[in-house]
Amino acid sequence: MLNLLTALLYDWSNGVIMIGVFVLVVIILIGVLINFMLSGKGKGEN
Repeated sequence: MLNLLTALLYDWSNGVIMIGVFVLVVIILIGVLINFMLSGKGKGEN
């Protein structure tokens, strides 16, 4: 039981992969938001 607990405490590979995917998604969303802000039309434009 103690070996299983220590293995779970020190196995970070799954968490690191999930954090990496989350960071990638956040960067993509920020890029899309900046793209929308820069390419948006003003109030007087058609």
